[in-house]
Amino acid sequence: MSELLSPPADGAGIRLTQTQKDLIGGSVGGIAQVLVGQPFDIVKVRIQTAPPGTYASPLDCATKLLKADGPLGFYKGTLTPLLGIGACVSIQFGALEGTKRFFAGRAKGRELNLGELWMSGAFAGVANTVVANPVEHIRIRLQTQPAVTPRLYNGPLDCAAKLYKQGGGLKGVFKGQVPTMWRDGVGYGCYFMAYEALVQRHLRTTGLSREEVSPLWAVTYGAAAGYALWFSIYPVDVIKSKLQTDSLDPAKRIYKGMIDCTRQTWRTQGLKGFLGGLAPTLIRSPFANGATFVAFELAMRAMN
Repeated sequence: MSELLSPPADGAGIRLTQTQKDLIGGSVGGIAQVLVGQPFDIVKVRIQTAPPGTYASPLDCATKLLKADGPLGFYKGTLTPLLGIGACVSIQFGALEGTKRFFAGRAKGRELNLGELWMSGAFAGVANTVVANPVEHIRIRLQTQPAVTPRLYNGPLDCAAKLYKQGGGLKGVFKGQVPTMWRDGVGYGCYFMAYEALVQRHLRTTGLSREEVSPLWAVTYGAAAGYALWFSIYPVDVIKSKLQTDSLDPAKRIYKGMIDCTRQTWRTQGLKGFLGGLAPTLIRSPFANGATFVAFELAMRAMN
């Protein structure tokens, strides 16, 4: 439904469709997520992809990063996710809200059930991988390149160009697409299901409308949703990160694919190999995901 935003004196105004509002709100949420979560994310990625024994703990990783690159080192590779994750979260919320409206039309006034909420989130997750996977691949390459001169990549565009050239075209840029689809399909199904179910329960027990829910509750429910996301798919995220830091040269490649990476990780590191970087992820999650949802909800209220 179109609504009038900030009408000038002559009565003219900017009309946005509900889908456009969803996309804009998602972009705002995505930018908030990156700014809050990036320092934690770079620590997570370095622990996930470093040889065993490189870091004694997340704190040790953060300390070494600070010593080598200074405070700005925690924001290495931020430009790509700032632009890309904004687009990704925009796609997520646009696909989520559209799918929710589809199920709501079939529900005939009842609340959406957990299965419908999960499928809405899963569709949103898979839809966003077209942008999310190359953005994360570029970000991970930038985050993990050594602090030496000359650098392997001189920024996101140079990295993308080299991934395309050295990786055999688009498949080099989209390396890790399959595990990303598994991760985001399952993970965002759980993520959005948890958030929406908590919001539904809140509305049901308080009698409030969605616009009346306190931002504090949006942060709280967003934090819970973040834990639902990562506890459901963290090992797949580790495999994705390992594949996206592997050599682009087939002759030097460590892993043949997702299954081979899983086998090698289990054989060499056991269960511990699938949990590297989990601590900074769980510390980051409530802040980044809480910021995502409260930014989205406030942006939607402003537009409405």
